[in-house]
Order: sequence, then C-alpha cells, then structure tokens
Amino acid sequence: MTNLASNLTTTAADHPEHDALRVSGQGVTYAQLHGMAARVAGSLRASGIQPGDRVAVILPNVPAFPVVYWGILLAGGIVVPMNPLLKSAEISFFFRDSGAQLAFVWPDFVPEATKGAEGAGTRIVECGPMGPVDGALAAGEPLAEPTPREDDDTAIILYTSGTTGRPKGAELTHRNVHLNASRSASVIQEVTPDDVVMGCLPLFHVFGLVVGLNAATIAGASLALIPRFDPAAAIEVIEKERVTIMQGVPTMYAAILNHPMSDGMDASSLRTCVSGGSAMPLEVMRSFEDKFGCIILEGYGLSETSPVASFNMPDRERKPGTIGVAIPGCEMKCVDLDGNEVPVGEVGEIAIRGDNVMKGYWGNPEATAEAVPDGWFRTGDLATMDDEGYFTIVDRKKDMILRGGMNVYPREVEEVIYTHPDVVEVAVVPLPDELLGEQVGAAVALREGATATPEDIIEYTKERIAAYKYPRKVWVVPELPKGPTGKILRREVRAPAQ
Repeated sequence: MTNLASNLTTTAADHPEHDALRVSGQGVTYAQLHGMAARVAGSLRASGIQPGDRVAVILPNVPAFPVVYWGILLAGGIVVPMNPLLKSAEISFFFRDSGAQLAFVWPDFVPEATKGAEGAGTRIVECGPMGPVDGALAAGEPLAEPTPREDDDTAIILYTSGTTGRPKGAELTHRNVHLNASRSASVIQEVTPDDVVMGCLPLFHVFGLVVGLNAATIAGASLALIPRFDPAAAIEVIEKERVTIMQGVPTMYAAILNHPMSDGMDASSLRTCVSGGSAMPLEVMRSFEDKFGCIILEGYGLSETSPVASFNMPDRERKPGTIGVAIPGCEMKCVDLDGNEVPVGEVGEIAIRGDNVMKGYWGNPEATAEAVPDGWFRTGDLATMDDEGYFTIVDRKKDMILRGGMNVYPREVEEVIYTHPDVVEVAVVPLPDELLGEQVGAAVALREGATATPEDIIEYTKERIAAYKYPRKVWVVPELPKGPTGKILRREVRAPAQ
C-alpha cells in the first residue's frame, strides 16, 4: 500500500465499465471516474501542487467530490474535506490551520470561501457537477498512476466538530484509511461489485467518505449519491436504484420511517443497513426493521479512528443497543480517570489502540499527547463492556448530568422517552439548579397531529425510570438542532427562558 488512490486504479482496471457512481438515474463508470480524476491530478501538478500539499474540498455529494478527491490523492496531495455550510470565519481558520494551497468549491459557496481565503493564500477553484469548470485550473498531462507515498504519510485531514474548543485536524494516513475501508467493505458490510450503496451521508464527513466512498471503491460497488439528505429523495433512490446497503445516522432512519411515502415503499432490495454517528434508539431500530424487513447493524467510531472501531459483525450474534465488538486490527477497553481498565459491566471511558488510530492532530502535538497519553486514544465516550466484549455506549463524558451527586446519562433517559408514541426526536440536557447543581431537562419534537403535553411526557417517563433520572422540565420544539450528518447536537439545545 503506497497511495490510497491505488484502490481506484485497481478497481478501474478490474471493472472499467461498472458504475462507480449513480446520480439521478445516470451512471459514471470506474473508467470514467479514473479518467476525470487523472485530469484533475495532472492539472494540480501543472498548478504547482506537490506531494504533501494540502488541498481543500468544499462540495456537496455530487460526482465532482469523488473526482477531485481521487485527483488530489493521485497527485500525492492531502485532502482537507470541509462542510459546505461553514461561514467565512470558520473557512479562514481551516485554510490557515491546514495551509491549504487550493480549494475546490461548489458555486453556491464560492462567496464565503473567497472571503475565508483572504490573507490565507488559498486559491479558490470553482467546480461544476462533474469537476472543475473549464479554465479554472492550468492544463496538464493526465496523471493516471498514483504518486508514490508512504503508508504513514497523511492522506486526509479531517477537522473535528470542536465541541471542546477550536476544531482540530485529525491526520489520517494512507494506511489508516485503506485498512479501515477494506475492513468496512469485507468483514463489516460484505460489499460486492453487485451492491448499490446509498450515498446519503455527506462525503466531507468521515463516515460517508471512508465507509461509503472508499469502501465502495475497493469492492467495485456503485455509490448512489444524494446531494443532501431528504427522506423523500432517499426513499426514491432506494426504490429506483435498488439500493442493497444503506448507511446512515439514526435521525436518517427515523426520518424515512416517519415519512408518509414510506408506507408504500419498496424496500425489498435492502440487504443490510448500517448505523453510526450516534446511538441508535432501540425503538427506532425495531420499528424500521419491522416495517422494511431488513436488519440494522450498529457500529461506532470517530474521525480520529478512521472511523470504524467497533461493529455488530455479520458473522457474530447481533446485540441490539450495543455498538458491537472491536473490529480486526483494533483494541478497545473502558478505563477510569487514571487510565486503569474498569471491571466488566462498569462504566468507563472508551480507549482505543490499533492501526485505525490517527497519526495525530495536525500541527498540534499538545492536543495529540492529551488525546493519546499512553498509546491509547481517549474518546470521551462512556460505555460498559460485557463478558463477550460487546460495548454499550452510556453517553458522552461531557454530556453526563450530575444531579445532586447522582450521575444521569442523557441517552438512558432518551431511550425511555423515545418509546412514547407521540415523540419523534428527543434531546436530554442539563439545566442549572440552585439546590442540586444540575437538573434533567428534555426537548422533544412530536409527530404531526400529536396531542401529548410536556406534563404527559414527564409523567410517562416518571413511571418508567428511577426518580432521580426523569426530566423535571420538558418543552416541545418543531425540530432539534442537527450537525451535517443529521446527528442531534445536544450542546445547541436551549431551554426556553420561562
């Protein structure tokens, strides 16, 4: 393994006429994708991009994303994927921190990117649906063969969400991504060239990029792209493209499940559904599986772990509500504050070691040393492990509510509230309390036509959970704040002033 792009060149040689991408009923073959990426690589080299240079990508899920992604890698560059919805100040930070020399940008986002590039020295290259617009880059001879790189060379810099301060750029190496994508394709999802993978996860996010695009490319499967997730569009693509593998976060499954079009949906092609990004509520899992006759396999990972660390493996017992067992090449354990492994069944912070763990945070050795103090990456997620090695997420370390000296894990409370028939989404958050320090609050989004009141939900939860855990305050919202993948963002939930 010398360059991640060799996965594209190998598959293009083995399956040249097979569709790499499917968009709105149209196909892009692996030979076409390789050809377009080679032209981008040649133009990058002609524009002065050298191996190891950083190139940003600010694009939605259109063919141009895979084209420039593989083009950057063919040229030996480092890909810096960015959320298209970032504002100029955020873009400026990413450009400056990564030292990106060039950025491929969708037309709608060019104004913000141009502002962000001021003083950063980053050149903006506008892209159409299939790649850079004519004349945006210097002409160069196509670069069809991957530029040699070392296994430990950085391939991608993925910026974390910055929940604890400034975002940090996780450096994923060619080996990190290749091995994780290979395992995602083979032992985790069992992808074949006959599969059609749903590409509704944003490709700028590690889940969609590695488990979706890279794994599909290694397997020679087709990736059916949706520019931006919408349940109606997802249902249409599943039916028309005969999707066999769906990848999504829990809110995507819930949105499809609760959409009126799903009642007559032909989901017979679906073989496997994969969930990650956040904990899957058991009620959503059961309802989706019952309605569409497929199984959902839940896994776990982070940007810093390339991303998959654990999974409910197809060849082992599935334990709903767990994130499965550590994948091959990865070790996981639950540790206390001193780094000591806690006994089976006790809550501890998940620590990870293996060939999926990042090289470090870009230009930030202090943050790297804090995150990986002893060779084990500290995730910030609290979990328990059973005697068969299955992990169950309890909550984020920083999301735990300390009510009068008692630990309350928001996810546990949310699981109960999700079973209420009127509730579509819920986020349990801490509220300040003069006597107890913190109190339990819950923001809920209700189904259309629902009649439940906040008081009803409080009483419902009170009957099903310990007295110190049930929410004392519940408020109804039209919808909950979500991140780019659709993950509910508890940190952005605000209680009404009253």
